[in-house]
Amino acid sequence: MDTTLFSMNKPTTLKIHFFLFLCFFIGIVSSQLSSDFYSTTCPNALSTIKSGVDSAVSNEARMGASLLRLHFHDCFVQGCDASVLLNDTSSFTGEQSAGPNVNSIRGFGVIDSIKSELESLCPGVVSCADILAVAARDSVVALGGQSWTVQLGRRDSTTASFSGANSDLPGFSFSLQQLIDAFSKKDFTTEEMVTLSGGHTIGQASCSTFRTRIYNDTNIDSSFATSLQANCPSVGGDRNLAPLDTSPTTFDNAYFQDLQSQKGLLHSDQELFNGGSTDSQVNGYVSNPSSFQTDFANAMVKMGNLSPLTGSSGEIRTNCWKTN
Repeated sequence: MDTTLFSMNKPTTLKIHFFLFLCFFIGIVSSQLSSDFYSTTCPNALSTIKSGVDSAVSNEARMGASLLRLHFHDCFVQGCDASVLLNDTSSFTGEQSAGPNVNSIRGFGVIDSIKSELESLCPGVVSCADILAVAARDSVVALGGQSWTVQLGRRDSTTASFSGANSDLPGFSFSLQQLIDAFSKKDFTTEEMVTLSGGHTIGQASCSTFRTRIYNDTNIDSSFATSLQANCPSVGGDRNLAPLDTSPTTFDNAYFQDLQSQKGLLHSDQELFNGGSTDSQVNGYVSNPSSFQTDFANAMVKMGNLSPLTGSSGEIRTNCWKTN
């Protein structure tokens, strides 16, 4: 036992210990995210982001899925720090050209437009990382999903990680165990992995990501595979699109219903319902749609808390695509 507190200089030592504890406590509190972070510094921040998202999704429903995915691909690589938005520079290769992202992630123009408007309202206040987090939530809501309270106060990174994007983002050809492992690296349970995979209830995927499945997989409905082959030939047509579920512009549980019918578009999707440990959760989301909505909202809050930069770390970028 440390006896220094009980030495002859106890009052002085106690004061020092208390001061150190107070500094430590204040440091923890100041580094935490909060739902009202911009309430005084930029009170119209959230409404501005929502307006931008609603307009973009109204113009193109698919953009909702793209903005949700952009946040996910940001957070899984060195945390929710807007690193995914950084263009390549002479000093580093960014994340946009990494395998899981190249010719795939989109929505940058929507984020840039929102950021520009916020810079006019509150210069140097709202981070690009927070815009991504709020835009993901607003996109889900715009397409009929359940809302959640976004914690705010993230700051933007000054670097990006090409290698991290290649190693940390789950792939469309992953097995169930590979999916479990990829999410476990980010401290997500298997259940949360299944829940977040349900984000594929909106949006579309390119032929190159599901070609192998529709021509080679055996755990696929034959008529479903045939219908997809018409727009995704065995050679060519890499960028041709197909919906990720039967209602790609509505945030619902159709994704899980499709898995039950062996109509998951991606190999990694169908792995969630293929005689393995996650089948029961898929069945549960089909029979109780509201449980999926609630679980998804909770999992998104957790994802938004992945290693954020706070306090004096990072910066508030003026332009989301480059450092200050």
